[in-house]
Amino acid sequence: MHNISFVIPCYCSTKTLPKVVDEITQAMQLRAEDNYQIVLINDCSPDETYAVIQGLAKSDCHILGIDLAKNFGQHAALMAGFHYVDGSIVVCLDDDGQTPADEVGSLIDKITEGFDVVYASYTQSQQNLFRTWGSRLNKKMTEIMLGKPKELSVTSYFAMKHFVVDEVLRYQNCYPYIIGLVLRSTKRIANVPVHHRMREEGQSGYNLHKLLSLWLNGFTSFSVKPLRVATYAGCICAMLGFFYLLYIIANFFLVHSAPLGWSSIVAILLILGGLILLVLGMIGEYVGRIYMCMNATPQYVIREVTRNNCATD
Repeated sequence: MHNISFVIPCYCSTKTLPKVVDEITQAMQLRAEDNYQIVLINDCSPDETYAVIQGLAKSDCHILGIDLAKNFGQHAALMAGFHYVDGSIVVCLDDDGQTPADEVGSLIDKITEGFDVVYASYTQSQQNLFRTWGSRLNKKMTEIMLGKPKELSVTSYFAMKHFVVDEVLRYQNCYPYIIGLVLRSTKRIANVPVHHRMREEGQSGYNLHKLLSLWLNGFTSFSVKPLRVATYAGCICAMLGFFYLLYIIANFFLVHSAPLGWSSIVAILLILGGLILLVLGMIGEYVGRIYMCMNATPQYVIREVTRNNCATD
């Protein structure tokens, strides 16, 4: 027997969320020996999502609703939900119905084989071209910046043991990045194949700006490799400049002519100036995050919690 906690960040999902909850309920009824809990976190959705969550929570003892005071993002919403879970296994999935809740048994069974975290891997992704490109870029960047194994597929549908959740919750800074927190907590991570559905309603809440902000938050919070890349780039530019200087000197003495140089000088100044500004901006990102963390900027702020206090089965 297992105690399973489902954590679902919600944003503009008034039409899809009831279907997701109903699918979880039906899946858990087939696993009658397991107890379950569903934690729904409204990430300050502009529609009536929290009203739907309140209705679900008041009608079902297994459901708990959380309303965030502002939009903090998916990862902060997950952190808020983690503080309310009581299951020995915690399952995270999306609110749009694309992640198949009826296949949760595959993740749970894989956990019982001895793995600490199990990510769903999609046999065929149904994301749009932009999200597919973003997922591939995120995969490559997490391999480089966070040391993710190449064979591991990381998605928003995953299950993990409660001790991993406890380790994740030790992170108190204002820029949580769940993938980075999981990768630094354990190496016993596996994949199980599941189907990925077409989106029935609405569109993804991630645009280019949000994706870039998420990656920047994650990589600057859990890796110093961007600073090292900047250092290497500076060294390479310095070496190129030195070799170019040797070329000019040799050309002057051997050919007895000095290059006019206006175009090359302007180009070099633009390259070096851009590189300097890039490095300064990168350092500023790190310093700014240090300041925000010292200023005790919260990961999230909870406005309200809704639950039905009846006894669960």
